[in-house]
Amino acid sequence: MKTLIIVIHPNLNTSKVNKRFVGELEKYSDKYQIHKLYELYPTGIINVDEEQKLIEKFDKIVFQFPVYWYNCPPLLKKWFDEVLVYGWAYGSAYKLKGKRIGLCLSTNGNEEDYLPNGKHKFTLAELTNSFIASFSYIQADYQSFFAFYGSQFNVIRKRLEDETKQYLAFIDNL
Repeated sequence: MKTLIIVIHPNLNTSKVNKRFVGELEKYSDKYQIHKLYELYPTGIINVDEEQKLIEKFDKIVFQFPVYWYNCPPLLKKWFDEVLVYGWAYGSAYKLKGKRIGLCLSTNGNEEDYLPNGKHKFTLAELTNSFIASFSYIQADYQSFFAFYGSQFNVIRKRLEDETKQYLAFIDNL
């Protein structure tokens, strides 16, 4: 079965990392379905019924986004608030129960910036705790995250190509 990749990047066309990841994923339409939230909902009005129907079709889902102020872009937060509602995601029904969930994060900072003694004081693992708690609450099976550090810097093409392969392997092993 295909994996749903929900891409949440407000400027995907100008992105180096997320754009490259999406470009590679699109080569394998038999394995991955790309779902670009900012492209689908430029005004921020989300079609909740369509989003829920889409989610129900997949057993593996990856949320791919750049880290914004130690969190996700605003459209993803809105998506969580509107799509993962009582009676569908939790409460009387758990439509994501057992679905394997992963995150793909890109961040401007270097990996050493995300250490307890680094610039940001917290690891990305610690910063993803709210996602883990949410996925646990809706009984989804959170797996892990893939991270690309240092996306603001002149990313060496070989490094980007190597990490793109690693990202695809991460998805395939969810």
